[in-house]
Amino acid sequence: MMERVRAVLVTADDTMLVIRRTRPGVPEYWVLPGGGVEPGDASREAALHREIHEEIAGKADIIRLLHTMESDDERQLFYLARIATWSFDDRTGPEFSAEGRGEYALEEIPLTTEGLDGVDLKPEEIAHVLRGAIRAGSLGVEGSL
Repeated sequence: MMERVRAVLVTADDTMLVIRRTRPGVPEYWVLPGGGVEPGDASREAALHREIHEEIAGKADIIRLLHTMESDDERQLFYLARIATWSFDDRTGPEFSAEGRGEYALEEIPLTTEGLDGVDLKPEEIAHVLRGAIRAGSLGVEGSL
């Protein structure tokens, strides 16, 4: 089974980092930073740190596992994390040089239901989970996780 890890990256300003994906023939959508767990990764968390480094040249403090989605052939683990520094210009992931992959644009959105409503975050299930957590106050948008 393929495993993927993704992060809800909360900034010091209580915004969230998302990647806007633009691909030919596909409506624009947003995803959370992350990717596949590779055989050389020591753990899922190590894979997430590697992916965050590759995709946004950032370092994050992983707080906790937020949600898991599973299908017949794939498991996606979504972590809640705090991030202090990042640089989209210094990203190193192989996907950025692959032909036909489209554009990846890093954006900060408010970590509010209105902020989520302003983007088409994929998968929809994690957008739903985030809306519920924001309404319940369990993401710590008031200042501390």
